[in-house]
Amino acid sequence: MTRYKVILEYDGTDLIGWQENRQGPSVQSLIKDAIEKFCGVRPDVVGAGRTDAGVHAVGMVAHMDIDGEHSANTVMRAINFYLVGKPVVVLDCKIVNDDFNARFDCVARHYKYIVSNRMAAPVLNKNRVYWVPRKLDIEKMQAAAQKLIGNHDFTSFRASECQAKSPIKTLDKISITKNGDDIMFEFSARSFLHHMVRNIVGTLVEIGLSKPYDIDEILAAKNRSAAGPTAPADGLYFIGADYANND
Repeated sequence: MTRYKVILEYDGTDLIGWQENRQGPSVQSLIKDAIEKFCGVRPDVVGAGRTDAGVHAVGMVAHMDIDGEHSANTVMRAINFYLVGKPVVVLDCKIVNDDFNARFDCVARHYKYIVSNRMAAPVLNKNRVYWVPRKLDIEKMQAAAQKLIGNHDFTSFRASECQAKSPIKTLDKISITKNGDDIMFEFSARSFLHHMVRNIVGTLVEIGLSKPYDIDEILAAKNRSAAGPTAPADGLYFIGADYANND
């Protein structure tokens, strides 16, 4: 049995998310299907994160165990061969130690969220950005975002179905930059609560529209209803994951 670490890119538009279930195609099920066609077994595929339906990735990290001693290049080429026509591809593959775990060994996760801030609806980037036609005040959003950096109780930004044991998280980075009509939100933390990034973006967009939201009051309330709406999945991307041992 050999353990492989893979880097995945995927378009989540028509997927039910990372997790495999009976409701439709998922990232996990498509990878499992491809491996099964390659070597006849259906191994567990463990990801660094569990993205929701509609969320994309440019660098999702995952691991799986496969019987035999196939080279990393052989495994990557075989999986991609059976993924042709699917919205998932393997960008990189390497053999790692048997104790490597893509989820539990992760020391930082990075997300990006893209808002298209223009009057015309997106055509080329449909399903890949959050369209906000009214002009956003980026300076207001940047000032509010700074108050979220650090260790906080993020209950107000937590989905009701979140299964995390504690709402307390340390947000290491939020940056907000503008590139043409696009506004980029970048987040880094060891871990996130369910919908945390989308709830933060939804709130910051409201602030950018001059709605009366105060970050200090939202955090203190520890109540989801105190924060803004959940931003749509379309604009969210899993960018990458860091590991202490550089696996």
